[in-house]
Amino acid sequence: MHTSAIVLFSGGQDSTTCLAQALSKYERVETVAFDYGQRHIVELQSRLNVLREIKASFPHWAGKLGEDHLLDLAVLGQVSDTSLTRDVAFKMESSGLPNTFVPGRNLLFLTLAAALAYRRDLQVLVTGVCETDFSGYPDCRDDTIKAMQLALSLGMDKRFLIETPLMWIDKADTWRLADTLGGQPLVDLIVEHTHTCYLGDREHRHAWGYGCGQCPACELRARGYGRYREAG
Repeated sequence: MHTSAIVLFSGGQDSTTCLAQALSKYERVETVAFDYGQRHIVELQSRLNVLREIKASFPHWAGKLGEDHLLDLAVLGQVSDTSLTRDVAFKMESSGLPNTFVPGRNLLFLTLAAALAYRRDLQVLVTGVCETDFSGYPDCRDDTIKAMQLALSLGMDKRFLIETPLMWIDKADTWRLADTLGGQPLVDLIVEHTHTCYLGDREHRHAWGYGCGQCPACELRARGYGRYREAG
């Protein structure tokens, strides 16, 4: 019986929804984020705002929400020449992957989260990766996550469970999941306080939240919100 979890929590829509689900399932939930020199570093401040608002708006979850961790992963930015870590335009590469792909990012995130979970005696790693509405990132695939779960469990001699609540749902369903978990207050919190935009834009406010409205992350979030609202 799993009773504790650590959520890979960036402060975006997906990880906030995952955090809400973890808080609805587990007795103790901690959070972890990574500073890897991302252009949208504003997300690291947004995530603190989200945590504050969750505690204030959902008192039945507040008591379960434990320590928050921020890990310095600057080395990832040093080895990643991508549009998330360099001031370059978004485009598709010859490999067929977008240049927003940061090689090894999720593999490193899960490894460090597992090391932290080992020390903190947490059983479940929760991550918002998704194979349905994704950009082709190979480290978001279900097979990758299953392989990581096996490798981390063997390598640390501790049976970890990696939970991926969003793996098989699209962005509209992610909005619906948030609605199911926390109703309109959680949807409003995600709109107002989470950050998804790759350019770190917190000036332009849309029905679905803040962002440039043109980067891949904004477009995906906007389309999902539109389908969610259309379905009522």
